Amino acid sequence: MSDLAIVRLGVDFPYEQAWDLQRRLHARRVAGEIPDTCLLLEHAPVYTAGKRTAPGERPTDGTPVIDVDRGGRITWHGPGQLVGYPIVKLGGPLDVASYVRLLEETLLGVCADFGVPAVQVPGRSGVWVAGDPSHGLPDRRVGAVGIRVSRGVTMHGFSLDCANDPSWYNRIVPCGISDAGVSSLSAETGRRIVVDEVTPYAEKRLAEALGARAFELFEEDLFRR
Repeated sequence: MSDLAIVRLGVDFPYEQAWDLQRRLHARRVAGEIPDTCLLLEHAPVYTAGKRTAPGERPTDGTPVIDVDRGGRITWHGPGQLVGYPIVKLGGPLDVASYVRLLEETLLGVCADFGVPAVQVPGRSGVWVAGDPSHGLPDRRVGAVGIRVSRGVTMHGFSLDCANDPSWYNRIVPCGISDAGVSSLSAETGRRIVVDEVTPYAEKRLAEALGARAFELFEEDLFRR
């Protein structure tokens, strides 16, 4: 069984700082200096655009957007949303598509832990709560996945809406999907479910999906190994 270091970075973590930290850890994982590592955090509010983002999906009011090197399209990160950045060396039969499904299955498991019947939707990444067309309810996305793989090691990862303000999504076309909605664990259950409550479940589900033994690592210890 492999090891998975879990690093909790806290709340209001600046996106650029997390991105730089990912790159540094990625280089060390490629070199075999550290085990697989996952950063877990809540970002300060930020819009990020993946390589496939179309111009019409961006804000039209001048709101800043950070262009990043992951797959996927535009999304939002911020308070009330759990973000995970696994820095994982892919090996054996685990190809890129399989890894994306693994992250989606991790989120599905967390949703199930909180009684939310999320599903995968063919042709759409992330995890969703199925809509009800007879009542005019669209599919609603509760979790997103966007990754990059370089030299066999992953970057970026997943987000899960827990107790965030959904109005942040009003300025963009989230993930380039205009005919669906967004939701959160809190909205779907009718009770407030905060990131701190969800984080231990996400750690457990991710470790299980990777077949790894998770252990906690403090941020200040990341480069002492």
